[in-house]
Amino acid sequence: METTPKKSTNFNMLAAFVVLVCIVLAITLFGIFFMKPDREIIQGEVEATQVRISGKVPGRIEKYLVEEGSHVKAGDTLVLLSSPDVEAKLEQAIAAETAASAINEKATKGARKEQIEGAYEMWQKAVAGLEIAKKSYDRIQTLFEKEVVPAQKRDEAEANYKAMLATEQAAKAQYDMAQKGTDKEDKIAATAQLNRARGAVAEVQSYIEETILTSPVSGEISEIFPNRGELVGSGAPIMNVLDMNDVWVTFNIRETFLKDFPKGKEFTAFVPALGNKDITLKVTYMKDLGSFAAWKATKVSGEYDVKTFELRARPVEPVEGLRPGMSVIVK
Repeated sequence: METTPKKSTNFNMLAAFVVLVCIVLAITLFGIFFMKPDREIIQGEVEATQVRISGKVPGRIEKYLVEEGSHVKAGDTLVLLSSPDVEAKLEQAIAAETAASAINEKATKGARKEQIEGAYEMWQKAVAGLEIAKKSYDRIQTLFEKEVVPAQKRDEAEANYKAMLATEQAAKAQYDMAQKGTDKEDKIAATAQLNRARGAVAEVQSYIEETILTSPVSGEISEIFPNRGELVGSGAPIMNVLDMNDVWVTFNIRETFLKDFPKGKEFTAFVPALGNKDITLKVTYMKDLGSFAAWKATKVSGEYDVKTFELRARPVEPVEGLRPGMSVIVK
């Protein structure tokens, strides 16, 4: 029995349809199993605490004791500054302290022995003059009462007696003052002046100490700004020290992923610069970057603006070779 042309055509069409369906199914299965979309990749960057070294006083860079890349410990001397102006002020302050110390010593000790003896002699001289003036006045008064001398003579004798009495009292007061010494108020003022001078010396000495700059932390010198011999102002940065013991990784992620990185969570990432080495990080900080970092929706329906957050994570354990600037990848 022979196959008719019509049946042959139907069979061919059916076979073609079956083949087409099989191809579609094969492509679908291939896409399902072999063409899965890549997972989201979040890239971060390693950062570290950076300490800026600067001085309180202006000066000229005299000598560097380190160079970029040097490892230093806390307290190590980094740079020496030359500041002639501060050194001159120190000499002035020391001279003022010496003068104030002499004044204070004089006020504390009071009058010298020679001054006391001189005041005593002047008092005794006034006492002798007073005795003579008193005797002269008494004799003139007796003669006046007998009407032997006129009243003018009696008045002159009386005036001389009173003058010598005042002189004796003044000499006695000078002698008492010399014995007593300097007044309490003068002593207090002299002591205060000395303390002020000492404070000025201490202040300038603290500025002198600022010409020798040391490292406050242990770390690595990352940058040196001025060259040797250049003039730097007060507070001007001279170099930076990286504290390699205080390292973290900063990620900028959309808020839709925040649910996967709550504060305190530990997660795994890898560092390409270390041969894709896996490291464990712990979320310690989270902050909104503001509206300027918002991811804007491109469609009107079904989408919305998504903000970006800064997330910081610290290594759970120290990672050898991890340096600021390295990329850290999270899938």
